[in-house]
Amino acid sequence: MKKKSILLMAALMLVMSMFLAACSGKEKTGTNDSGKGKDTEKQGESASGPQDGGTMVYALDSAPKGLFNINFYKDAVDSEVIDFFDDGLITYDDQLKPIPKIASWETDDNKVFKFTFKKGVKWHNGEELTVDDWIFAIETLADKDYEGPRYENVKTIEGAAAYHDGKAKEISGLKKIDDYNIEITFDKARVNNLENVWTYPMSRKEFEGVAVKDMLESPQVRQNPVGTGPFKINKIVPGESIEFVRNDDYWQGKPHIEKIILKVIDPSLVIGELKNSQLDMTSFHPSNYEEVQKLDNVEILKAPGLSYYYVGFRMGTWDGSKNIMNYDKYQDKKLRQAMAYAMNREEWTKAFFFGLGKPVNRPVPTAHWISADNSDLPNQYEYDPEKARQLLDEAGYKDVDGDGFREDPKGKKFVVNFSHYATDNPTFEARAKALTQYWEDVGLKSSLKMIDSNLYYDMLEKADKSMEVFFGGWSTGADPDPSATWTSDALWNFPRWVNKDNDQLLADALDVSIVGTDQEKRKQLYVDWQKLVNEEVPMIPVGEVDEVYAASKRLKGLTLGVNGTNSSHEWWLEQK
Repeated sequence: MKKKSILLMAALMLVMSMFLAACSGKEKTGTNDSGKGKDTEKQGESASGPQDGGTMVYALDSAPKGLFNINFYKDAVDSEVIDFFDDGLITYDDQLKPIPKIASWETDDNKVFKFTFKKGVKWHNGEELTVDDWIFAIETLADKDYEGPRYENVKTIEGAAAYHDGKAKEISGLKKIDDYNIEITFDKARVNNLENVWTYPMSRKEFEGVAVKDMLESPQVRQNPVGTGPFKINKIVPGESIEFVRNDDYWQGKPHIEKIILKVIDPSLVIGELKNSQLDMTSFHPSNYEEVQKLDNVEILKAPGLSYYYVGFRMGTWDGSKNIMNYDKYQDKKLRQAMAYAMNREEWTKAFFFGLGKPVNRPVPTAHWISADNSDLPNQYEYDPEKARQLLDEAGYKDVDGDGFREDPKGKKFVVNFSHYATDNPTFEARAKALTQYWEDVGLKSSLKMIDSNLYYDMLEKADKSMEVFFGGWSTGADPDPSATWTSDALWNFPRWVNKDNDQLLADALDVSIVGTDQEKRKQLYVDWQKLVNEEVPMIPVGEVDEVYAASKRLKGLTLGVNGTNSSHEWWLEQK
């Protein structure tokens, strides 16, 4: 079987279209709500200082789903919209550690926390933010009729489970002291109780009289959302644009920019819009990097990303409460390791992430403080097709019928059924085919299925049996705890991997009696966990990608760090 270089494939695809701008913008690996991080790049400043006024245009790569309340959103594009008009109670420093924003806190035991709110912070409807709005949000998320993904972030509060199950009328762990002070008691002490708890209030006044079951479709979420952030929504044109006006009463000071328009712009048109000065800011896919670099009126801001991409193996099923490892096809570790050694990840990331990505050997991005050094990991999984063939031979996967492809140890036909999400991005199918070609080069017959991105993760959540080997990605938030995606009872543990050592290491890293406040002790447990995943390979980490934005040179005050941009109230437009 003759292999075509995927670098050549990428070059051919560049010829297929004027730009690879036909692809979608950034990929949706997940979202986080942390503040800016380290390794910050800053847009150029003017000697005259910030100027007020002007209209900024920001590109969305696809239409928002329209859930414009942080307690309900599920989509990364909706999150981009929300960032402009709402604030959380806490933020994160350049080491991804929590620091006060609207609320400060104190605790002696990591179980009971006292929070104090700033006074005078107002919602866009004129009402003052108080602890009642936070209580209201937590009660909404814990309600049995709540139709969102964030119950996980409140269920560890004492009494939340009883409230959720209808056994209590209040959440016992919430104790209001006064309008600006609240005490929250968790079910037990954990290292990450603060980072995990939901710290986004919800205007009690705005949702007055709206039942929880009706909130998702309510005008308060869909058409007329309010927040406490620097800009207020003025007009929504579904599928096309969202217009913001500045919030003159913003608690951190009046924003400089008068108006911001978020426009849905086909990614194939983004470079032209930037070139013609019709666009001030956009994220963009790595495939467009060289084209954006050529523009004289644009600067590129780049920071290490907190996302990684992987190939996962379905090893079991989900029974509604836990994972059961009952699928035999990929139980042999040598098979999984062989498929990792067969992949030329250096070539692949260079071809499809266009110089902005690099291979990774662990399910933690390099920029995160818990990431293990490569030298600590038992396997580097460098491209070694001969080693892959050796491991397959040892595991009993041999070509017994002479057709050039290997049968399984029982002599039966073996096919790697590989799934990848499908969008308008032409690189996605090409990169998926490149992975299947690597496996076929070592004798593993492979079949590719591209699945609509709107169905893809629903199928993974339901442990759809048709998805045996699959491509995925995750973003890591400020809290490094990966329990939500890796423990035996985690719905988002898509490989359905069950391992006692895995569960114990992740539990110990959160146990105050084991790690106390010793950050290095906690990190070592996560390093040991990464070693385990690296050796057992329930998934093959493929690559990590830098975060990149293009910004017009007239946009000033913008910074980009590990965990996103600074607040938009600090940005300003140079006036002509």
